[in-house]
Amino acid sequence: MLIGCHVSPAGGPHKAVERGEERGCKAIQIFNQSPRGWKPGSYNEEQLAKFHAAMEGSSVEAVLIHAIYLNNAASEDAEIQAKTLASLGMSLKVGDDLGAAGVVLHPGSALKGEVPPAIKRAGAIIGEALAQSESCPLHLEITAGAGGTLGRTFAELAELIDAAGGSPRLGVCLDSCHLLASGYDVRTPEGVAKVVDELDRELGLDRLGSLHLNDSQFPLGSNKDRHADIGQGELGEVGCQAFLQEERFQGLPCVLETPGPDGKGTPAEEVAYAQRLHAG
Repeated sequence: MLIGCHVSPAGGPHKAVERGEERGCKAIQIFNQSPRGWKPGSYNEEQLAKFHAAMEGSSVEAVLIHAIYLNNAASEDAEIQAKTLASLGMSLKVGDDLGAAGVVLHPGSALKGEVPPAIKRAGAIIGEALAQSESCPLHLEITAGAGGTLGRTFAELAELIDAAGGSPRLGVCLDSCHLLASGYDVRTPEGVAKVVDELDRELGLDRLGSLHLNDSQFPLGSNKDRHADIGQGELGEVGCQAFLQEERFQGLPCVLETPGPDGKGTPAEEVAYAQRLHAG
């Protein structure tokens, strides 16, 4: 398992690699544009050359790109649809340029509308964004299930993949906090194994592309997306270790998105803690 954390790409993507190394990461995750605005972000040839040079001698083996949270591929608003398509399409193109392991996307929200047509709308946008890029995978992240969010269950993720055309580039990202919030009990090794069995039945293990390890501030089935530091929430050390040691997760990039003790994100000490839990 390639354990790491979300880092800033400020100064260029090569700086993200350096920040990952400082934290002892085997995998890193970045935003390719500001998460607070709609302007799509890309990198020029010099920035890409510096990134690939940094990766060559680095301990970082995998890079994930997280699509911005403003995206809503299921929106009924034509302007939001267009902005989402432009942003997601660019993230996938940047993924091509970086050789990323995948772009992670929250599939969207039906808001107060009906879910089936929202899935159809999301699928259309996702399929169109994939067509704008060449090879980078797109991982639909399981969501915590609040409100009209899509991707709350494995069955719903399967529907989204079908609606988007079923490309082999489409996969899923499992977030431990979101799984617990959506009602999947991943607090023990037996619970994690049962959940992965269900994933295999509903989607197939070949669709599993990446992992997010986050403890949860709220209990099983809360539908609340509130991350806690590893071992400090409802999963606890036992649940976090069970997630890290699940046999069928090995080899995948696993990124921590925890608040950290100072609220500034995952520190090196927490990455090392996760790596110790993984090692047993």
